[in-house]
Amino acid sequence: MTDTTQRARTESPGPEPSPLTKRGGGDPATRGRTSIADGVVEKIAGMAARDVVGVHAMGSGLSRTFGAVRDRVPGGGRSVARGVKAEVGESQTALDLEIVVDYGVAIADVARDVRENVIAAVERMTGLEVVEVNIAVTDVKLPDEPDDEELPETRLQ
Repeated sequence: MTDTTQRARTESPGPEPSPLTKRGGGDPATRGRTSIADGVVEKIAGMAARDVVGVHAMGSGLSRTFGAVRDRVPGGGRSVARGVKAEVGESQTALDLEIVVDYGVAIADVARDVRENVIAAVERMTGLEVVEVNIAVTDVKLPDEPDDEELPETRLQ
């Protein structure tokens, strides 16, 4: 009887567990939460909207003016989220965009293209379902108009 007891202790308990073995049970992707800030979605949407042909700028006239001033301040940087407002939930998001279109483009087509591009980019990068993208066209950029984002040079140097 002691012979079998000693033999059982000296035998290997089996293969060593692999370092890739899942511990704690379940898929690692389901352990924990991922939250995405509104600003992240706003930046993604802003970049996607600017990529559409016919979109001249983002934001209302006032926000573009303040943005132009901020851009000239050292360290101010351009805001890619200008003209975008996002509401982010656990699995869905809704977006409001303000755009300025170039003169001569079909506004309905530009709005459709912006909506498609924004939805594709946000859903691909965040995994959130985009439930709506509301677009407000706040201005039309005429060919002979100076750009709002370019401030006139001051006389003093």
